[in-house]
Amino acid sequence: MASLLVVGADHLGHITDKLERSGFREIIHVSGRKVNMVRRDIPDHVDAILVMIDYVNHNLAKKVKEKAKSKDKPIYFAKRSWSSINAVLEQLEKHA
Repeated sequence: MASLLVVGADHLGHITDKLERSGFREIIHVSGRKVNMVRRDIPDHVDAILVMIDYVNHNLAKKVKEKAKSKDKPIYFAKRSWSSINAVLEQLEKHA
């Protein structure tokens, strides 16, 4: 996979580096804190979406899921811990 949209969390810290080592060339991060983030569209070139469930509200998670489904993009949900994200990456590799 080339690009990943990460929704949630104020700062990703070292997660960005680990995602790059996992094979993602482009990581787009949206914190989801602002109200207008719900209206923001998913870029067409994104290959998958990762939602940090412990850092977004239910409405944003629902809207991102709906937009991902309408664009036929895979969406994954994880906590902001590397073990949770790594489990999602293993799912991604199985489906690739």
